[in-house]
Amino acid sequence: MATLQIGDKAPTITAKNQSGETVKLSDFKGKKVILYFYPKDNTPGCTTEACNFRDNYQSLVKDGFEVIGVSIDNEQSHQKFINKFDLPFNLLADEDQKIVNDYGVWVEKNMYGRKYMGTARTTFVIDEDGIIQHIIKKVDNKNASQQIRDLAGKG
Repeated sequence: MATLQIGDKAPTITAKNQSGETVKLSDFKGKKVILYFYPKDNTPGCTTEACNFRDNYQSLVKDGFEVIGVSIDNEQSHQKFINKFDLPFNLLADEDQKIVNDYGVWVEKNMYGRKYMGTARTTFVIDEDGIIQHIIKKVDNKNASQQIRDLAGKG
């Protein structure tokens, strides 16, 4: 499993978005990318985080960021999630768990004594040249955009 560090080149991504279109991380060269990994569409914490990015999306774009969400849900699940909460950014379907493994966020979790594998909520901020600038492992769902602004000096 990858253990990515600040300063590493971000692993390549090629995946389908909510509309079945192929999206590559390299499509965003020249832009800063907020690549956020979340466990599951339509769950309380994931919805809070996605809506925070939605509510701050225009100001993030104005500051040169593009937002991309990734979970192991399928395209149809992503489309429903986007429609329900009017999300203005791409959600990538990682059903084969390649991206979560490449980014080292597919981890063993423990809930009520039951161990299982799942996605660790993690955000990567990637610069215009594809280099990881920040890794947020303790994401504040309600203030996810502000966490990034603070790290990027845009607070």
